[in-house]
Amino acid sequence: MVEKTPEAAVAVTPKAAMLGRIRAALSDRKTERESDYAYIPRQYDVAGALEPAERIGLFIDRLTDYGCDVYQCSETQISRYVELALSNRPMRALVVGPEVPANCLPHDYEFVRDEYMTYREIDRFQGVITGCFLAIAVTGTIVLRHAAGEPTRALTLIPDYHLCIVFTSQIVETVPEAIRRMEEMYATPLTTISGPSATSDIEMTRVKGVHGPRTLDVILVQD
Repeated sequence: MVEKTPEAAVAVTPKAAMLGRIRAALSDRKTERESDYAYIPRQYDVAGALEPAERIGLFIDRLTDYGCDVYQCSETQISRYVELALSNRPMRALVVGPEVPANCLPHDYEFVRDEYMTYREIDRFQGVITGCFLAIAVTGTIVLRHAAGEPTRALTLIPDYHLCIVFTSQIVETVPEAIRRMEEMYATPLTTISGPSATSDIEMTRVKGVHGPRTLDVILVQD
């Protein structure tokens, strides 16, 4: 009687064989693809050329064009301008992302921290306050990262109002600069926001709040 070795006892399934061939093909192509990419002409701007004040001004212009209200302040004034932004809407009850410090929140409002709240619980509130991971001046885009201790993706979709705190040091000028920064977070979910959620897909009529907040305001903090 011939005993089967452990290796012989393990059968390779068709699925495993197919995946193995795919991995081998991708491995063989990796070096070749990197070489091919290196020869692709890149004639677009890969870095910004604006002075800091011009870069910030461009970002504000883009946000304003999208219909956002932008409030500029220093770090010590954040709470005061959050209160101003909320009173102009007006808003009283909001969910707050875990990354927003308590000293940035004014008194006499209902603020609740998002600690894995359900969609139904989030929907009870009028809006949300979050921080920002990155911002792009040329497109007026805000990038949110959804890692531990940062806002969940649900907070970017469910509330009708979003107040975002952006520091000037988080603003880059161009998309390639932002992509290089985001490459460091390739395994972390990201959300990009360019103004309030809107679409013109239905009879070419612009409708806000289809797949995200209807209103976006920004507290721009000089740091």
